Amino acid sequence: MNIEDKIKELNLVLPVAANPVGSYVAAKIINNLLYISGQVSINENGELIKGKLGKELNTDDGYKAAERCALNIISQAKKACDGDLNRIKSCIKLTGFVNSTNDFIEQPKVINGASDIVSKVFGNNGKHTRAAVSANSLPLGVAVEVDAIFELN
Repeated sequence: MNIEDKIKELNLVLPVAANPVGSYVAAKIINNLLYISGQVSINENGELIKGKLGKELNTDDGYKAAERCALNIISQAKKACDGDLNRIKSCIKLTGFVNSTNDFIEQPKVINGASDIVSKVFGNNGKHTRAAVSANSLPLGVAVEVDAIFELN
C-alpha cells in the first residue's frame, strides 16, 4: 500500500517539517540510510508538550507526546525523501528520551507511542529496534524526544 494512503486511512495528519533551531540538520542521507534528528513533542497546535513524566504528566500523556514525535519524524522523512515516503524501505531504529522523575519506570510504555505510529504507518517495514531512556531534562522542557534511522530503497 502507498504510505500516503495509509496515513489517510489512519486519519493521521503530518505536521509541517520544522527547520532545525541549532547548528545541525534535521535529516541526513548517507548511502541508503536516512538519519532523522531528535524530534520533540509538539501538539497539533504547534505548542510544545512540556512536563516531567511521573510529576506533571502520566504514562498516557507521555504516550501521546511520543506519538507526536513520531509524526514529526515521518514529516522530516517525507521532506528528506522529496515528498516520497515510499522511498523508505524500513525503519531500523528509534531512540526515545523521556523527561521523567527518578522513580518513573515506564519509559518503554511512553516510547511505545512512537513505535506504534511508525509500525502502523509502515506496516512490517516499520518494525524496528529501539531504546527508551530516561532523562533528567530535555530541550525546552519537553516531555519526549525521539530520533530515527531508516533504510531507503
